[in-house]
Amino acid sequence: MTQELFTPKPVSPRRKVTDTLPAIPAILDTVADPVFLTDAAGQWLYVNHACCELFGLPQSTLLGSPDPVWLTQVGLDILQGSQGKAVATRAMQEREIALRDSEGEIRILAVKISVMSADAALFLVHTLRDITYRVEAEQRLQRESRRERLLGAIAKHLLQSMRPTSLLERSMEEVRRFLEADRVLFYSLRPENPGVIAEAVVPDQCSLKEILLEFTCFDPDELEQYRQGEVHVVEDVEAALLPAELKKHLQAFDVQSYVALPVIQADGLLGLICVHDCSHPRPWLTWEIDSLKDVAIQVGRAIAQADLYNEVRKLNTELETQVEQRTRQLQQALEFEATLKRIADRVRDSLDESQILQTAVEELTGVLGAKGSNTALYDLEQGTSTIYYEYNESLPPYQGRVAQMEAFPEVYHQLLDGQYFQFCSKEPNPVRGHVAMFACPIRDDRGVLGDLWLINEKDYGFEDQEIRLVQQVANQCAIAIRQARLYQASQAQVKELERLNQLKDDFLSTVSHELRTPVTSMRVALQLLGATLNQELNLNQELQKPKDSQHRVARYYTVLKEECEREISLINDLLDLQRLDGGNHPITPQQINLASWLSGITNSFYERAQSRQQAIEIDLPETLPAVVSDQASLERVFAELLNNACKYTPPGETISVAAIADPADQIRVTVANSGAEIPSGELPRIFDKFYRVPSSDPWKQGGTGLGLALVQKLLIHIGGDIQVTSDRSGTAFQIILPLDMTLAV
Repeated sequence: MTQELFTPKPVSPRRKVTDTLPAIPAILDTVADPVFLTDAAGQWLYVNHACCELFGLPQSTLLGSPDPVWLTQVGLDILQGSQGKAVATRAMQEREIALRDSEGEIRILAVKISVMSADAALFLVHTLRDITYRVEAEQRLQRESRRERLLGAIAKHLLQSMRPTSLLERSMEEVRRFLEADRVLFYSLRPENPGVIAEAVVPDQCSLKEILLEFTCFDPDELEQYRQGEVHVVEDVEAALLPAELKKHLQAFDVQSYVALPVIQADGLLGLICVHDCSHPRPWLTWEIDSLKDVAIQVGRAIAQADLYNEVRKLNTELETQVEQRTRQLQQALEFEATLKRIADRVRDSLDESQILQTAVEELTGVLGAKGSNTALYDLEQGTSTIYYEYNESLPPYQGRVAQMEAFPEVYHQLLDGQYFQFCSKEPNPVRGHVAMFACPIRDDRGVLGDLWLINEKDYGFEDQEIRLVQQVANQCAIAIRQARLYQASQAQVKELERLNQLKDDFLSTVSHELRTPVTSMRVALQLLGATLNQELNLNQELQKPKDSQHRVARYYTVLKEECEREISLINDLLDLQRLDGGNHPITPQQINLASWLSGITNSFYERAQSRQQAIEIDLPETLPAVVSDQASLERVFAELLNNACKYTPPGETISVAAIADPADQIRVTVANSGAEIPSGELPRIFDKFYRVPSSDPWKQGGTGLGLALVQKLLIHIGGDIQVTSDRSGTAFQIILPLDMTLAV
């Protein structure tokens, strides 16, 4: 509208104020916006139809001086200040006001107050435009923006912290600022942590933390309502119908209005978000409750997520703990394995029982960190247990103490049954005090040999891995002790056998010397008898006596002579072996042309071989180097080998002697015979004294079984060696001689 529409008409000074009212076009009644006109004193001079509809009153009621009470009720009293300012400044005033319309609804109106004058009189034109929908839309946008900021802030706190307490504290502060409340708290209903666990409160109000921990005011029905998602809203505590105890409690903390809404997650009631207004009763708007519900959902999810995160952390911690435990167990197992190997190596290499027990005790005490340890061996015949070794730093010594098993049946019955055990005595030991002890038997498949004891602090319990280590060490000790005892027994047997062997050698030496004297005398007597027989044979021939008697006497003489020579050979062999075993066999090194010398020895057996239909072959290179050795020993060696070859070679077979020079300053001489095989099972024994291969003498000549033993010892004595091979084609003895025995011996 323009001011021209309200140009006042000239009036007489004697006319009333209403008479001076400018002409109002009828078109204003058709305007949709409410319009009313007042004078400077506040008298309503004009209202259009829209204004009458707004207030639900006819023009006759509205014109004139309005009732102040009515002005206050509808909310027009707030315009008085703007009206005065318009009169004073003659300028248009604009403002927004909230009015209660004819239906009692609150409407937001934009008011413009224009000033016009007519005949020196001032008039105020009030134009009202309904902006309720626009304001509500703006408010909704603002509320949505604030709500989004609130939920965003809570989400941000969720990202920044997974600790429920910290998250709730920040969330409650955000809600308090959002609702401009005096106090916002989270009341936990979890059994493990009940009460107020988070709170945001203005400085002039007291905190309810810890105070509400002993007070719930929740009966089962009320809790069930919260579980169903119901929200409790109390706009005026004083006027509300609340339980007396709850009302008293709220009034004690100046709570005049509050909202309590549940926080639910997965059908479980986690707690309550409580909002307190302590300054005055407060009408809680729907959008505020809806925002709180969104917060409750977000908080519930955040708590569930935090719980899940904490559960994951707990599981990770447990997993890390398990990994650490497994790692420690593995490290301990590796350490125990290394300890067991070290102990096993040491006790296996020892044949001293005391050293075995000392090793076990010291190693176990160190690796298990025991306070002390000791080990004992049993004498089952005497029924005693003797401590052979102990290892400790602070405990009194018990080494050497002998215990009667009958005095402690509860201990030794279990140990003798092969059972281990650990215990802590009820009564403290006068010296040791209260200690934990572990006892393990030292046993093998043949029985219990002793025991191992470990001592530690009274609260210590030996773990399975430690017990297994002690058992394994005890088993190793049992094996080592049994081995040591077997060794000691075998050593005793060896000493006894050595003593008997020495007695045998002494006996053989004595007997050989004693037999040698009469046999030598017999030999001399036989020589004299031979000479006498020759004289007798010559005389009988001259006297022409019978030849049968002469031949019989000669045969008897031959047999007697051969047996005497064989007896002398046996005695000489025994004496030579005795000297070789004693290391006092005489040696005279000299240079020997082996080719010619060995040919001479071999040729001496031609006649004997021919008599037995045996062939002898010699392969001795002329370039064969000379050797420095004991000629008597070599002669005895080759004579014995050729003699054996003649004895064991069947008729029609060949005896061969060959030699080659070895680049390693050695000579290899082979004496072989065909047609004679030594069974493979007999080969390792042919160099034993008095051993003869069964059924291998085609000529039935017998023997003492000392020849090859003497050959081997003689060769070793001069720095040589002998090897034998045998198969269906024959048997070969290979003699290995150093070129210079003085360098080899």
